[in-house]
Amino acid sequence: MTDEAANSRIEQDRQLILDAKQRGTGAKIAAYTKLSGPGWLQSAITLGGGSLAGGLYLGILSGYHLMWLQPVAMIMGVIMLSAIGYVALSTKERPFASINTHINPVLGWGWAIATLMANLVWIMPQYALGTAALQQNLAPEFFGDGKNGLISAVAVLFVISAIVIWFYDSGGWGIKLFEAILKILVGIVVLCFFGVVLKMSFSTNDLDWGKILAGYIPNFSLFANPSPEFSDVLSQAGSYADYWKNLIVGNQQKVMITAAATAVGINMTFLLPYSMRAKGWDKDFRGLAMFDLSTGLFVPFVLATSCVVIAAASQFHAKPAAGLLGEKNAEGQVVQADPGLLGQYNKLLDNRIKEELFDNRSKAEVSPEEWRELQKKWSELQRKDKGEALQAKRNELPLPERTLAAMLVNRDAFQLAAALKPLAGATVSQVVFGMGVVAMAISTIIILMLINGFVFCEMLGVEPRGTFHRIGCYMPALTGIAGPFIWGDSDAKAWLAVPTSMFGMVLLPIAYATFFFMMNSPKILGDRIPKGGKRVAWNLAMGISTLLATFGCVWSIKSSPFATYGFIALGAFIGLAIIVHFMRMAGGSHSSDTQAD
Repeated sequence: MTDEAANSRIEQDRQLILDAKQRGTGAKIAAYTKLSGPGWLQSAITLGGGSLAGGLYLGILSGYHLMWLQPVAMIMGVIMLSAIGYVALSTKERPFASINTHINPVLGWGWAIATLMANLVWIMPQYALGTAALQQNLAPEFFGDGKNGLISAVAVLFVISAIVIWFYDSGGWGIKLFEAILKILVGIVVLCFFGVVLKMSFSTNDLDWGKILAGYIPNFSLFANPSPEFSDVLSQAGSYADYWKNLIVGNQQKVMITAAATAVGINMTFLLPYSMRAKGWDKDFRGLAMFDLSTGLFVPFVLATSCVVIAAASQFHAKPAAGLLGEKNAEGQVVQADPGLLGQYNKLLDNRIKEELFDNRSKAEVSPEEWRELQKKWSELQRKDKGEALQAKRNELPLPERTLAAMLVNRDAFQLAAALKPLAGATVSQVVFGMGVVAMAISTIIILMLINGFVFCEMLGVEPRGTFHRIGCYMPALTGIAGPFIWGDSDAKAWLAVPTSMFGMVLLPIAYATFFFMMNSPKILGDRIPKGGKRVAWNLAMGISTLLATFGCVWSIKSSPFATYGFIALGAFIGLAIIVHFMRMAGGSHSSDTQAD
């Protein structure tokens, strides 16, 4: 599309909005619905493997008690994205250049580099999830479980995403087609998961809608206490009840961070302003931008993630995985456990045995000689030729403790599909659920590639189009393609998204703090800066969102195996930003030009 044609389209869209505002609310909503787009792109990225994993494990660990968490996290995210949209549509400068010039280049480059890193990391679980859905749910007879099937599944995901990305670089018609494809994919995700829950509602009595609706009332007690459904088994766990309680709470905290981090990731903060700029939006489109985020992002996200939590909680919460406790079926035959779940179950029991062997002591609490002796005993017990002795110790553990271990194994989306089969039927549980997972994976892969194209071009200082944009777009595909092969033998592929999302949580406050400063910068917004009560409301909402993101960041670092290095890196980043800030003040390098449109 030529620049003249693009400008004509933008002016037509502007006139449509202005005319609709004159005709009233109904006409305005109709116009906004017709022109929406960037919000749906946000939905396409947030409804990915991270949100699936977050919803899945929220349901497994917490039942219906944390139904409120993902919607609240998304509300905070929509507030920040609305602020980002306001800033981006009120100035002619590109956000990256604006941050570097008027705020702090450390924040600008930190935002860009963190987004690039997040794209390269986050795409891996999407490929792993998408290939697993093709192999296990949609077309096992074609893709199978072997290496050739895996390669074919990876190729399908790559080719589809590469073609759709090519459309985006084709200009106005390509962007419209791109957005239409993404809307369809998001619609498939929502309809598939909603359809599964709807089928369960009519065909079973498993869903307690009173408890489900009560779960939307915020309750912060699960950040420090296990879900109440674990209480009976924990009360029977004897002297090691605290061990299991701490394990459950630790897992709940990780999953809560995952659910919050995957609502809005740092790369989404980069996508929004550049996707709006690509459509030619400016200050006249600010109302459309907020409507777009509310309808295209919030509603699909809440519907899809809620359905995942409901399905997972109904099937797995505080329920031992089948076959791990030696139970028998109706015919009197011993139920065979899933091999992957059995491996996890044994690891949980082994960690409990190790805790007893070490007498609940850490390395810091014993002498080096005693620690080496304990490690030697543990290594001896783990030897392959000592397998029977280790298994005997597992079997000697009290039944309540083994039951807790069987409840806590990380079941994935495909085990959920299998569990739903008797309730929803083979078509709904395997095909429909599988389509939802594949649509999730593909839509997120596409958007991660698109964002990376924007970031790559910004870092090089070139316009986000043409060869450089395409090179940037295809960079994450290289790491993504490696994902299924690196993580192919993991216990639960969806669980890969949990550490990835915690990584993203650490990076998120960079973006939030940056746009908080931009929203309050007269040098950037000029007379477009919010005033009076509006400014107070914006700052209060943004401040709460930024503080929550910072809390999640600190908690993610604290709970990681490399907490010391994480805090050193975070401190170094903040220190560098402060040093550069004062250097710029001393040098008088702030621009005094007003950039607002």
